[in-house]
Amino acid sequence: MEDPGLLSAFLENLVSRLFSLAEEKYKLYKGFEGDLAFLKSELKMITSAIDGQLLGQDDHILRLSIEELRQVAHEMEDCIDHIVYDASWEQQQPWYCKMVKTGKKRKSRSQLGEEMQQLRCRLEEALQRQQRYSVSRPSTFQPAESSLNQHILPADLVGIKPPLEELLGQLAEFEGQPKQLKVISIVGFCGLGKTILARELYNSMVGKQFDERAWVSAVHGDPSKLLIEILKELHKPPPDSSNVYQLSTDLRNFLNNKRYFIVIDDMRSDQWSTIKSAFPRDGSSRILVTTKIKSVANTCSSTNGYIHKMRRLDEKHSKQLFLKEACPVEYSEYMGPDLAAILKKCDGQPLALTTVGQFMGKKSWPTGHDCEDVCNQVWFYHLQSGDDTLDRMHQVLIHDYTSLPSHALKACFLYFAMFPSDHPVRAKRLKRQWLAEGFVRPTNLCTDLAAENFEKLLDQNIIEPIDVSNNTIVKTCKTYGMMHEYITLKSLYENFITLFDGGGLQPKNARRVSLRHNTITDGATLNIDLSLVRSLIVFGEAGKTMLNFNKYQLLRVLDLEDCTDLQNDHLTEICNLLLLKYLSLGGNVTILPKEIKQLKLLETLNLRRTNVKILPTEVIQLPHIIHLFGKFKLPDKAINDELQKFLTSAKCKVQTLAGFLVDESDGFAELMGHMKKLWKVKIWCESSATSSKLTTLQKAIQEFIHDDKDASNDPRSLSLHLDGCSEDFLKELKAPCYLRSLKLQGRLLELPGFVTALRRLRELCLQSTKLTADLLSALTNLKHLQYLKLIADELEEITIKNKALPRLLCLCFVLQRPTFPKIEEGALPFLESLQLLCKDMDGLYGIQIKGFTRLREVTLDIRVTNGTKVNLVRAAKEHPNKPKVLLLKRPVPPEVYLGGASTSFGTTENEIVNCSVLSEELVQETDTQMPHDEPREQVQETDTQMPHDEPRERVQETDTQMPHDELREQVQETDTQMPHDKPRKRVQETDTQMPHDELREQVQETDTQMPHDEPRERVQETDTQMPHDEPNSVFSNKGHLVVCAAGSSIAGNGTMAS
Repeated sequence: MEDPGLLSAFLENLVSRLFSLAEEKYKLYKGFEGDLAFLKSELKMITSAIDGQLLGQDDHILRLSIEELRQVAHEMEDCIDHIVYDASWEQQQPWYCKMVKTGKKRKSRSQLGEEMQQLRCRLEEALQRQQRYSVSRPSTFQPAESSLNQHILPADLVGIKPPLEELLGQLAEFEGQPKQLKVISIVGFCGLGKTILARELYNSMVGKQFDERAWVSAVHGDPSKLLIEILKELHKPPPDSSNVYQLSTDLRNFLNNKRYFIVIDDMRSDQWSTIKSAFPRDGSSRILVTTKIKSVANTCSSTNGYIHKMRRLDEKHSKQLFLKEACPVEYSEYMGPDLAAILKKCDGQPLALTTVGQFMGKKSWPTGHDCEDVCNQVWFYHLQSGDDTLDRMHQVLIHDYTSLPSHALKACFLYFAMFPSDHPVRAKRLKRQWLAEGFVRPTNLCTDLAAENFEKLLDQNIIEPIDVSNNTIVKTCKTYGMMHEYITLKSLYENFITLFDGGGLQPKNARRVSLRHNTITDGATLNIDLSLVRSLIVFGEAGKTMLNFNKYQLLRVLDLEDCTDLQNDHLTEICNLLLLKYLSLGGNVTILPKEIKQLKLLETLNLRRTNVKILPTEVIQLPHIIHLFGKFKLPDKAINDELQKFLTSAKCKVQTLAGFLVDESDGFAELMGHMKKLWKVKIWCESSATSSKLTTLQKAIQEFIHDDKDASNDPRSLSLHLDGCSEDFLKELKAPCYLRSLKLQGRLLELPGFVTALRRLRELCLQSTKLTADLLSALTNLKHLQYLKLIADELEEITIKNKALPRLLCLCFVLQRPTFPKIEEGALPFLESLQLLCKDMDGLYGIQIKGFTRLREVTLDIRVTNGTKVNLVRAAKEHPNKPKVLLLKRPVPPEVYLGGASTSFGTTENEIVNCSVLSEELVQETDTQMPHDEPREQVQETDTQMPHDEPRERVQETDTQMPHDELREQVQETDTQMPHDKPRKRVQETDTQMPHDELREQVQETDTQMPHDEPRERVQETDTQMPHDEPNSVFSNKGHLVVCAAGSSIAGNGTMAS
């Protein structure tokens, strides 16, 4: 149905912003002020009235009312944007140009005035009509996720054994274990089987060995009701009072000196802080919480707890579950090509596989194009037929969407439909487009608000992080397959977006257009009015019709970085899009016209996918430009009095300049010192740079890093690449100075003095052919450093002393030769991640990981010797934390880590294998053939990500990629070519000891293909359990992506739990 919350978000976050912009910035035409004031006050009332209608029933009158109000609101926005556009155009034109007609159709003042009056009348009529027919406020009750389930027999479950055994180990009581309360949280998005897994634990033999047991649902969100339900389940009459304190006291007294097991299903808010005092913390009792919200799980299991993250099914189990539901017995071995499209859509989600499988089974198992058509149109079938099978899945998706905590957050989430389902989205690309669209209301901290919305979506488990940096910042993300299908359909239905993807009809008044698989012929007549489009994103070829920018007028977001047929000729027309706030270019663009100065509202300009080498100074003088991305320099003799006057007047708002070249010509170094709001700077110094230019650069950097204010939240970062030029000018940099993040690349014989003088430096990356002992010794003086990455052919011998680098969390070495430092016990006391990336490692070179008491993971190059892998696995299993042992599989060119401007990635940049499942006696063949265009000797790197950095630089633990960029969590049977005809060895896995017992992980297998038709031998794997953290599941060794995944998913015959 129509979504009143989406309209509320539109009115609140977008229209009010436009009124402010029109009134304050553009001094509107006389005669409009009264109409604008009326419309603004009415819109506030409409927004307030709509807020209660978010989870409405399918009321026909309500639908018509919302549709009418939305249409009026959209026309208001159009009228206001036309006013802003015309005011902006008139401000930029000399008087004689105002008399000349432009190529764009502009409305006269009288036309705009008439439209304003008409909108005022229509709004009054719509409100009267709404009151006349008494559109009521519908119920807001949300059913529990578990209420959507049907009965499932344990024998019908798929993939339940490994997580069940793992959690039984957490549930059981063992000799020598502290007799404390443990809170176990099962977290994951809807439809993965959280409730089913919890029910299996509750009904297990271990679950029945407690003195008292209770199962309750927390869907109502009321702590007092939750406590009352627990007392009832324990057969303890609750008191008459609903006071939380009294209820907690009664429950605590009842449970004292008893070993209890309580399951709280579907906890949606932070109720734990209110009720936790009701539970005695001794006696080895257990509380099991299921939730889809990460922050809820973290809160519940923060002390002596355990978090199990549910994962989607792998390819093998996905096929097994789907075919069980879709096919009769004779199709049980069906492996036809139709399955790829279905698995892509279901994306390993058990509920999706079950419901779509049952639906396809009703269709008598269509094949070929019929199967693909049914799969692509599954929700249209549901809407047309009301099929009960699909309705279960539909209700789960509705629940996931409607439970988002704010209207604006729903609009941000629907914007994911602008991107293809198999296209991971850069987080910062997304957030800047939200800002340009107005989904986040502008304040002085608007960027933080966009980041806050993004974090909320991650917390709700409704989007999935794909690439995560060392400092835990999510770099790329995507939505889940079936959820992407749902929000795409909803966005189309709400006219929130319009797709050009080779099929379907397009509405005339499209607001946001995503162009994919373009089938529009040149010169074709479109049904859509392009002049009203606010956002345009192109993937692939756009064609002449869609690239005719004279037809657009009100664009705010123009994302052409993935457009393949963009040319220089198009830029002149683009420069007439006066409302543009976000512009990203690609294709064959090599030059920017000076007319870009007309884009007075532009905030972000991304040229990294272009070949633009010269940046017109007009860009720097744009009054609202904040972020500049590319690799460019200024034109000759570009620095003039006008430019210097603009910069010295503090009108320059540039925060990100990434980046610019320094050579023999004048350039950004002369201007950088005047850019007072810079936060992030990236500089390439070429060998042609003269000494005078380097001196100028030194002065500019000194000004940038000068510590003249409270920098507690100052995110300033500097990336400096000395491509053949001398680094001597860095010696002149003096204290006091401040940076949060620093990258230096060049011939670094010693550490520049200013580095150790930097106050509160958090992140440091150094790259040089050889890093000297003096340089490395100086690093140990950095008391606040949290992330350190060293890239070199070799390191000189050094010992990291006791208590050195006391706050370091991540240490990464990327070396050609294995010259690792000695690390004394007591050094790096807070280290959590150690990355030893050198393909020629043979042994651990004296590194004792047992001294790192907080260690969570160790990463190696996949090409290290088998003995090295086994030795590290042995050390990991003896470590109290059982840290994960990961293998980096795919080499990444050094220029990627150094922020190359033309870097282009696929789905994930870094690939890892979890080899922590190996037993110490065994040898594993994990070597992998590298792509033909990458030499096998090429160093593989991981990076420590700096704030506000765009390119991906972090080794991450991701899920196994399936066809169409699906991510898998468990073992997949794949073939891996072994190099150099290595002899085959049968490798077997022993069970991995769980904490305090011998509970076993499920053994899974992967085949290793030998060259020259040599016989295959199986490798059996299990996983190493990490206490109080996500369990690591088995790994697969696949040709292009190998995954270490945590958690599980469970499926049943008929439906799925949460």
